[in-house]
Amino acid sequence: MLKIENLNVSYGPIHALKGINMEVNEGEIVTLIGSNGAGKSTTLSAITGLVKSQSGSITFKGKNITNIPAFRIVEQGISLSPEGREVFPALTVHENLRLGAYSRKDKGGIQASYDRVYELFPRLKERVNQTAGTLSGGEQQMLAIGRALMTEPKLLLLDEPSMGLAPNLVLMIFDLIESINKQGTTILLIEQNANMALSIANRAYVLETGNIVIEGPAAELARDPRVKNAYLGGKGAAQKAQA
Repeated sequence: MLKIENLNVSYGPIHALKGINMEVNEGEIVTLIGSNGAGKSTTLSAITGLVKSQSGSITFKGKNITNIPAFRIVEQGISLSPEGREVFPALTVHENLRLGAYSRKDKGGIQASYDRVYELFPRLKERVNQTAGTLSGGEQQMLAIGRALMTEPKLLLLDEPSMGLAPNLVLMIFDLIESINKQGTTILLIEQNANMALSIANRAYVLETGNIVIEGPAAELARDPRVKNAYLGGKGAAQKAQA
């Protein structure tokens, strides 16, 4: 479905992505893990047209989408739930969701999308007329994901959906991610909680300083000593924490 080949992205003198290659097959949950500054969010920004790549290609469903405008990316069937949620605080839950469907003209389909979001996130339905800025962090995360789903994406990009959430909410969000995937939406997940990400993903990539250094089935990466030590609370991670 999504194929990235030899992608290079720079911010001035900073070479953020250094010829990365990765792919996401239809129906999968694929996770991209790595430390802060590794290039994870830059990868999503390149896919969605928010930053331009210097070289390489991004192909979605057989079509080259490299460097096309962001609104065209949405029209192709890719939607992003951004890091930090980025909801519109002065607008209601319903208004935030409506903005997610800004490019759609099918009123019946839009209503079906509302119904789907409210079924997935009953708490949002309870707060439909409440302004987003008054929601809890977990509710705002639900709203950000729901807003992304209003485009009816074929591929949903999730950037750090568990950031800043209490452990019980993290479990709920990951359960919902699995539910969304089972409903037929392919997911590319960026997540620092590597344990949780690997527990629900089919395949995984590890990004370090702009390079893909490990890739494979998620279950295998969860057992890989390099991944365990660096990202899953192994000996190496403990040493880093003490440094």
